[in-house]
Amino acid sequence: MIRIRLSTILGEKRWPQKKLAERAGVRSATVNLYYNECVKQVSLDVLNKLCKALDCEAGDLLEYVPDEKDKQ
Repeated sequence: MIRIRLSTILGEKRWPQKKLAERAGVRSATVNLYYNECVKQVSLDVLNKLCKALDCEAGDLLEYVPDEKDKQ
């Protein structure tokens, strides 16, 4: 599965979601969906805006974690 590390990154920066939404130019509700890993599809446009606002790479926001069934 792909995990979105936005909550971790915002925690490290001590940024509230609202600050990221304002800097990235995306809706607060969108940031909240990514923060809580509730998105079904990742928008490249949103990902680009988040990376630009956070000054990071897409790989910093996304992490591959093998499913439990794949570990066996």
